[in-house]
Amino acid sequence: MRRKGQRDQRRRRGSILVLVALAVVPLLGMVAFAVDYGYLLKARADLQRAADATALAAVLSLEPAPNGEQDLVAVRDAVREYAAANVGAGFTVLDGDIVVGRFEPTTIYSNLQILQTGIFDTVRVTLRRDGNANARAPLFFARAIGFGEASIVVTATAALQKANGLKAGSDILPFGVPLTEWENMNQGEAWTIYGDGKILDDWGRELPGNWGTIDVGCNSNSTDDLNTQILEGLQQSDLDALYEYGTIPTNTHINAFYAMWLDADTGLSIGLKHSINQIIGEQRLVPIYDTITEDASGDNVAAHIVNWGVVTVSGATFHGSKNTSVEITKSYMYDGDLYAQSALNDETNVIAGAYTSPVLLQ
Repeated sequence: MRRKGQRDQRRRRGSILVLVALAVVPLLGMVAFAVDYGYLLKARADLQRAADATALAAVLSLEPAPNGEQDLVAVRDAVREYAAANVGAGFTVLDGDIVVGRFEPTTIYSNLQILQTGIFDTVRVTLRRDGNANARAPLFFARAIGFGEASIVVTATAALQKANGLKAGSDILPFGVPLTEWENMNQGEAWTIYGDGKILDDWGRELPGNWGTIDVGCNSNSTDDLNTQILEGLQQSDLDALYEYGTIPTNTHINAFYAMWLDADTGLSIGLKHSINQIIGEQRLVPIYDTITEDASGDNVAAHIVNWGVVTVSGATFHGSKNTSVEITKSYMYDGDLYAQSALNDETNVIAGAYTSPVLLQ
């Protein structure tokens, strides 16, 4: 009886070993699958991060020239440069995997469309490891069942945001220009503004309205304050002052479409010569007014600011009031310190031609 029990016990042990051996095979398969799957998830996440970073960096190359021209070759070169920097030297991006254009606002939240008209503001990048441009991702344990590689393809889309306000640091030229004439001014057209307040267009015709400095901040801005704004941009102290006066509802920014009355002075001071000469060729935002009021003496002038516009300071001359002039050109600009229009599908309340920090769309 004892010998028979021992034989039964040995049989049971043998059966368990067989079952364990049979179970080990699928268990090892599951472990192998988990390892390879985890590796692929990480590889895909790494490639997606690289695509996101590449699109965000490359879209900055779409900053328009003052006349609106854009160097699309430079954008494509930037995509390849940043892709190689983020993935590794020798990484290839196919021509067809770079799409440059302008996003259609009405499709921003579904089935995003990239148009080939207007000023381009969007870059879509596809990075692939699928054997067409770069080697497929290698697998490890899956080789045992005939799967040695896997394809990974990711896409990222980034766009320059439209600006609709000014923050501390935003580049401004604190000189007001008349709304009606601004709206009639073509992109790339130049005005010559004289020290006595006269404005002449490209053809030398005098335009209605006065040119003068605007106190964007403290009332009765000093020449030093104006020079600081011209060279360093809008200051936080300017925003604080406007908020304290009740001119703006917050001290964080100026909404470009928030109408406000600001003190003004007709003409152009010789004291601004050095600061203006330093920004020739640069872009600035100018306040646009629809109404000018002044008291009987003409000493107290106020401008009703209703919008802001982008100009390039293209020249300046300082020789007495009648021979002092600044030439500005209606332009485009990129300024990362501008306040972005948060609703990407709304292009009604944006500063025409002004772009700020990029954002991922997809």
